[in-house]
Amino acid sequence: MSVEVRAMHKNAHISAQKVRTVANAVRGLPVDRALAALSLSPKKAARVIEKVVKSAVANAEQNNGLDVDNLLISTITVDQGEVLKRYRPKGMGRMRQRFHRHSHVTVAVSERS
Repeated sequence: MSVEVRAMHKNAHISAQKVRTVANAVRGLPVDRALAALSLSPKKAARVIEKVVKSAVANAEQNNGLDVDNLLISTITVDQGEVLKRYRPKGMGRMRQRFHRHSHVTVAVSERS
């Protein structure tokens, strides 16, 4: 049975929909290939996921003694976080609601079998 090591980033200041597009691209890849792909991506979500993947790799190495060269991303989940509701003035004295969305990113890495 392989050990699955997790890392989380809660309340990332980006919507879950934007993070999921990048997460789908690196799900199931070996860690070195995933980090290379994330470093080349111009999206803000790539920076968020890259930090969480590096944290999960560090957790696996320090806490569980796993080999870093043998790790792959087993699961990435992106959940919706809190939504801050703000208002912006519009024409004719009206207001429009704006939503500042947040997300929770969880990355789990495990050893290749």
